[in-house]
Amino acid sequence: MVDVRLVGLVKRFGKTVALRGIDLDVRDGEFVVLLGPSGCGKTTTLRIVAGLEKPDEGHVFFGDREVTYLPPKDRNVSMVFQSYAVWPHMKVKDNIAFPLRIRKVPEDEVQRRVKWAAELLQIETLLERYPHQLSGGQRQRVAVARAIVIEPDVLLMDEPLSNLDALLRVKMRSELKKLQRRIGVTTIYVTHDQVEAMTMGDRIAVMNAGKIMQVGTPEDIYLRPANIFVGGFVGSPQMNFFDATVTEKDGKLILEGPGFSIPLMEDQVSVLKDYVGKTVIAGIRPEHMFPKDLAPPKLKGVEITGDIDFVEALGSDTIIHLRVGEKILVIKVSGSHHYKIGSKLTVVFDLSKLHVFRKDSGEAII
Repeated sequence: MVDVRLVGLVKRFGKTVALRGIDLDVRDGEFVVLLGPSGCGKTTTLRIVAGLEKPDEGHVFFGDREVTYLPPKDRNVSMVFQSYAVWPHMKVKDNIAFPLRIRKVPEDEVQRRVKWAAELLQIETLLERYPHQLSGGQRQRVAVARAIVIEPDVLLMDEPLSNLDALLRVKMRSELKKLQRRIGVTTIYVTHDQVEAMTMGDRIAVMNAGKIMQVGTPEDIYLRPANIFVGGFVGSPQMNFFDATVTEKDGKLILEGPGFSIPLMEDQVSVLKDYVGKTVIAGIRPEHMFPKDLAPPKLKGVEITGDIDFVEALGSDTIIHLRVGEKILVIKVSGSHHYKIGSKLTVVFDLSKLHVFRKDSGEAII
């Protein structure tokens, strides 16, 4: 296995700049997820690592070896595509064996490795079937078995679960992650699904508009977003954002906006003292606001009252849309609680979970 290093990758398609200087280090044996919206450059980055695209600028290293301009066959990488791309005229055993036979591996070794991969993916009873006789989940397992059978240095996956139904996606997430840990292969995984990213990735690289916005553990990305894009993209429902002015009153700093006034905690004051008189963007996640009667007893918070505009009853959760002045705040509570549209509700902010971003650049201050 190897570590993967991307240095200053730039890729243009005509006048469209797909990648704008991508720098990323993937450690040996690590599972890194490229997460972002459609068109942000995730798949282009993956294809450059695979050797299917050449960058206009920048370099790709596998360990100490530069592979930027090497063809895929000389990189010892495997890629699992969104469409699985299994050969319809070949039996499962021959689909799995295909990359080995291309490499002219001796047939007894081919059989050994096919058996090993099939057992790992729990498809050893399907080896004599054709792809049209398999379910979507089984075809996906065949594609993964074919990818790992060559024992690649780097395993690349491009949204491999997107064609599966919701229940099977959940099951395959855990199985793919356990498989990766078992074989220890360095893995780069592309998805636009934040749940996949948070549950599978050792680290996540959040991308937007051809740039990496933040790289970190799932906990870092969720609790300490580097900017407004990351804060808004990761988390469901989305983080609440609202403009606020940093104001000094009676020797204390507060965040002030239409319909609310939030006193700042001591550690927040030290960071925001240079922003007095300036407008910033405050952010709070829906699960970090509580109806007053549900707030933890020792919570350091501030109360805000509004009118319930809409309620989403999702079973396990209830999502409350609360109108405060001209702003709608979204609050997430347990599904065992019920609220009436049009009634008033007082909620408590968890001040320790408050995020503050620069108005001009969107970069995180707190």
